[in-house]
Amino acid sequence: MHRNLGEEPSPSCGDRKHVLVVTADPGITELFDTTLELAGYQVLMAGTATEGMMRLTQHRFDVVVWDATLPDQEEFARGRRMAAADRPPLLFLTTCDSLHSLAPELSPGTEDYVIKPVRIAEVLARVHVLLRGRTPERHEGKACYGELVLDDATCRARRGPRPLGLTPAEYRLLRHLLANAEHVLSKEQISRHVWGEFRADQAIEKLVSRLRNKVDREESALIHTRRGFGYWLGCPGL
Repeated sequence: MHRNLGEEPSPSCGDRKHVLVVTADPGITELFDTTLELAGYQVLMAGTATEGMMRLTQHRFDVVVWDATLPDQEEFARGRRMAAADRPPLLFLTTCDSLHSLAPELSPGTEDYVIKPVRIAEVLARVHVLLRGRTPERHEGKACYGELVLDDATCRARRGPRPLGLTPAEYRLLRHLLANAEHVLSKEQISRHVWGEFRADQAIEKLVSRLRNKVDREESALIHTRRGFGYWLGCPGL
């Protein structure tokens, strides 16, 4: 089922999404090759970062699953500087020990990660989210998530008929959470987006608390904490 480097994706696959998996772990290779194929994806494999970069220059992929523990990562650093329009979404496989160095560099909406040893159900869910994209639903120039509506022209937000009366920092935070709905954002990511620089955890926690008091004051909670990871916006269970 797994194809060699020189093979092209089968033309009979129609609109099947093309996934590149870059890992030297034989267990992950076999698991992903089989499971992703069964899930309807067309899978190509690479065993090194150099081989993975070769794949990226030769073919177009809809999403890339990249093992961040590969030893030859110099090639990957070059590929990560590709123009955003030319770079497919990336799902990293990493370890708890190396997560601290990877997470602050992630680009929400186009990059995500899972911790090794991986659970294939989580991988499939993350790939689905990356393929779906992070662009919020829009109506008449407004960004929406359910009854939550942000108007970027006026920088005003409402939940249903209730205006939220946000400060500029609160609006930037809510807009960032909405643009990455159902995706956990770290404190580092939030800090860079809201203030353009690193701020202490306490400043971020206070900002999130103020925003929660306005957004979730009368309705069910939309803003949630994933302890040890960050914050996300969405309806649990959806």
